[in-house]
Amino acid sequence: MKIILSGSLGNIGKPLANKLVAAGHDVTVISSNADKKEAIEKIGAKAAIGSVSDVAFLTDTFIGADAIFAMTPPNLGGKNVISNTVEAGEAFAKAIQTANIKRVVMLSSIGADLAGGTGPIAGLHHIEAVYNKLESAAVTFLRAGFFYTNLYNDVPMIKGAGIMGANYPVGIKMPLVHPEDIATAVAEELLKEATGKNIRYIISDVRTPGEIAKAIGLAIDKTDLPWVEFTDEQSLQGMIQAGLPEEIAGLYTEMGSGLRSGKITEDFIKGSFSVDGKIKLEDFAKEFAEKF
Repeated sequence: MKIILSGSLGNIGKPLANKLVAAGHDVTVISSNADKKEAIEKIGAKAAIGSVSDVAFLTDTFIGADAIFAMTPPNLGGKNVISNTVEAGEAFAKAIQTANIKRVVMLSSIGADLAGGTGPIAGLHHIEAVYNKLESAAVTFLRAGFFYTNLYNDVPMIKGAGIMGANYPVGIKMPLVHPEDIATAVAEELLKEATGKNIRYIISDVRTPGEIAKAIGLAIDKTDLPWVEFTDEQSLQGMIQAGLPEEIAGLYTEMGSGLRSGKITEDFIKGSFSVDGKIKLEDFAKEFAEKF
């Protein structure tokens, strides 16, 4: 198959491209960074260098493809994040329609069933609505859990204050996912015959923040590592002081509030969806310790 992947050679894109190339598919990887061209070609894929908001570039790249993996980059520009994300999604949709692509897998998120109150996830809700209008394409909305790799953001807090924490409590259920499990699910969906519009959750484990702190603590020899719940204001100011733009810090604070209330995870938890990922929290904790 001729398959187009967005997401460059990131945490999802690299293992995904490797899987598909190894299986003998004709793979093109989209990247906005021309410096990635050599690395993309080194793994046996073709490089398409351009912007995911450029309809003409995307259309030219998509023509003749059997399937597309559509992933809008996070934090597009750092300002007007939601509108920039939706704009990129609309560019993808226009290119998919013009190029007459029949199979699309879109990376979405838990909480994308909600129109707002979810921080950066709101952009994915709107993009799902745009893709739902694609008449000729079979689309799978791959709703991913909270990325394990986001926990690397806690390294300064662990080293500086001896804690992990966020603006949600120690005992909530959190669907977690490893990027490599996402790559496996994307590959499965791209190669699967499908019709209509479908939702698949990709989750590696469902654990509490308390269990996360315990597993990470054991792995890094800090067995008393606690999870501390912050107020929204503490969370917001902490992220701003750490250097995040105020808009992005506000969106992540809102997402934390949505996790605290349970609304972001409600559709997955109440829907009895399966946990398909293989990489459990304790597996990731070992990776975390190696980089810590």
